[in-house]
Order: sequence, then structure tokens, then C-alpha cells
Amino acid sequence: MQQATLPFAPPDAMDWAAAPPEPGEPPARLNVLVGAYACSPFEGSEAGVGWGWVEAISRHHNLWVLTGAHFREPIEEELRRRPELQERLHFSYIPRTRYRAAEKIWPPAYLYTYQHQWQKDAFKAARQLLERIGFDIVHQLTYVGFRAPGHLWRLGVPFVWGPIGGLEQVTWSLIPWLGLRGGLHFAARNLLNEWDKRFARLPRKAFHAAESGIISATTGIQREILRFYARRSTVISEIGLPPTTLPVPCRRSPLEPLRLLWCGNFNPGKALHFLLSALSLISSDLNWKLTIIGDGPCATKWKTLARRSGLADSCDWLGQMSRQNVLRQMQKAHALVVTSAYDLTSTVVIEALANGLPVVCPDHCGFRDAVTPECGIRVNASSKQAIVMELHGAIVRIGDEKFRFQLAQGALARSQYYEWERKARVVDDIYRTKQRDGGNQIISECLVGEIR
Repeated sequence: MQQATLPFAPPDAMDWAAAPPEPGEPPARLNVLVGAYACSPFEGSEAGVGWGWVEAISRHHNLWVLTGAHFREPIEEELRRRPELQERLHFSYIPRTRYRAAEKIWPPAYLYTYQHQWQKDAFKAARQLLERIGFDIVHQLTYVGFRAPGHLWRLGVPFVWGPIGGLEQVTWSLIPWLGLRGGLHFAARNLLNEWDKRFARLPRKAFHAAESGIISATTGIQREILRFYARRSTVISEIGLPPTTLPVPCRRSPLEPLRLLWCGNFNPGKALHFLLSALSLISSDLNWKLTIIGDGPCATKWKTLARRSGLADSCDWLGQMSRQNVLRQMQKAHALVVTSAYDLTSTVVIEALANGLPVVCPDHCGFRDAVTPECGIRVNASSKQAIVMELHGAIVRIGDEKFRFQLAQGALARSQYYEWERKARVVDDIYRTKQRDGGNQIISECLVGEIR
């Protein structure tokens, strides 16, 4: 089996450049069915990932997209605003069933309740579309978690899956420092991950069907897929460039404070308290300000910690903001600090790079791929003490404007690795290889019977 290339690995792992299109007649556009439960042109996170991918791929192919009915309004607004998309993007809106009692007991229950039901309903709609249109490729896109591959692989059409995430674990030594609720949640998640990677049947079947068409979101996920499923995959980050970027990074004037930015949901896994602990160690020689964007269940706890640590006057809590306002805040800042105990690549990291912000982040998950020594500082994530002490050291280093501005220039350069057209060209190669070689790998009985 030929080993997949790593087009979006960090430069120190592989220096990759997208191949230019071949001259002459462009290849015929394929008809592609895409499963993208989360898909919206006006949101970040998972929904923004879904929209970015389908819009980029549609430049090369004709797409029929199965998505959640609750995304209908923003999608149709964008299609009215950009009518040229209507020729290559077609949407089917599948309603979801909510199981609120299960969600209250454990919020991620959607993976096993309405998400599972939605995937079954999407498969029924897909069969009808297949009879009416016929497809060259089926692509399962979002959610990116490996537990939710859906059932589109059963259609008997060459199947592509990814980018895939969710297989990496939270570092066990960090879990006790995420609070009682957070610790229980991530301990349960780690244990469930181990069980599902070894015994869950649906992901294993989907990986088998997607042979030669598997896309992993990070190099860490790629290693886990190879380890547990014996399948090679192509690494393409799930995140792409945002609509707003800076052509030149901003400079910090001598009398200006170092403006740090933190952005995320206020939940235990985002671990803002690690940064607050690190900032409490900063000497008065460094003038800094921290802008905090987000809200959630940890808000009171973290604001109290900032006040008790003597940081209240240096912290500006802005609450939840629209994506455009977040991007505007990035253009005023000097560095982004990320403290997540677990994530994939994280939309906010790529948005920061695209706006000339150096990134300070833990040396794990997708951050390890995205942030290189030329555009930021990765800190040891083996323990709480290591994170806090190295965050402190990294912020002090970034206080040197000459060094910070070099990283800012590197951030803009690094962001180009996440340009959507690069991803679309790699996916086009995967589609055409899969169409040529992958059709014979699909079992003929996959349309027989109903999903249980």
C-alpha cells in the first residue's frame, strides 16, 4: 500500500507545496454527495468548517450536500447573495430530533441520540438522491469526530471520509486540574475513546469502505488511525483561511502594553485558568493587557480567580462576540494565547495566524501541526505546572517586540498553508484516485436492508 502524503504537516515534518493545475483541458467535474450535518457560511467552529469545505470543493465539482435543517436560513441567504454558487452547490435539509433529557444528563449525548437518528435520516435521503442523480463520489465531512461516520459508506459509491478527528486523548495528568465536572467529563471521554477505538463497529466499517480515501485532521490523528485501524490517511487540517486577513502585521509601540488575546468557550477544557496563573507570575516590568472573548459555565470561577490574583485591572472580559468582531479584535492584538487541554486545530488559531498574530499554545493536538517556531511558541503540556511555567516564559519572550514582530511575519506566511484552494486541489486528487481505484472495494450488498 502506498503511503499517503502529508500536505498540511508542519514544515519541519514535510515542506509541502500544492502542485499547480495541469495545463490544457480541465478534467470533467464529478457529481459528489457530501454528508455535512454542520454547515453554515456565517459561523465558526464545526459549521464554518463544513461551509468552507463544500464551497472550496465545489470550485472543482458539483456537490449535493445533506445538512441540518437548522442551517437552512443562513445557507439560502448566502446562495441568494452569491447566485453563482447555485450552479454547483445543492442542499438537502434534514431535520433533527432532540432528546433533551439525554442532553441534560450528559451534553455529548447527541452523538448517540439525535446525531445517530439524523445520520439514519440522511442515509434515507441519500438513497433517493442516488437513484435520481447518481454520484461519482460520496464524502462524509462533518461532524469530524470518528464516532459519527454516518451510513453513506453503504451506498455502494466510492467513499471518502474526513477530515477525521476525535481519536487523541486528553493528557491524564491535566485532568485533575480541570475541575470536578471537567475532570469527570474528560476522564469519561478518554475511557470511552479507548473503548470505541477498539470495539465500535461502525467506525471500523467506515474506515474499511474509505480505504485510500481517508483524510485525517492532524498528524496525531493520522498516527491513531494507523495504529487502531491499520489504514493510511492524508493529513489535511479541517480549518481554512478566514475571510478577513491582514496584509502586514501590526507593530507594538514602545509605550503600548503587550495586548494578549484569549478566545473560547468558558468550559473546563479551554483551561483559561492556566493562563491566569501564568500571568500572576509576570513581573511589573512587562506592561500587558489581556482581552478575553467568550462566555460559559466557568465565567464566575475564572473572573474570581483573576480578581484574587490581582489581575482584574489588566483583564478585559468582552463576552460572546460575532466572528467578524472577533477578527477585528485580532487585528488590534499582539499575540493569541491558547490553553486548551484538548482540541483539533482550532479555528481561532488559523484566524490568528491569518491576522499576523503569533500564537502561544500547548504542544499537543492540532496546535503541534499549525504552530511552528517561525510563527509562535509551543509550551510543554505534560502537566499543569509545566504549562503555567512555560506560558509565563513564552509571554515574557513575546514582550520583546523585535522577536514578536518576527513571529508575526512568520504567522502571515504560515497561514497560507491553510488556503482553501490548496485543500480543494488535494481533495480533487483523492476523489479521482478513489473513483479510479476505489469502486471495487465497496461491497455489493451495502444497500440491502435497513439501518438498525
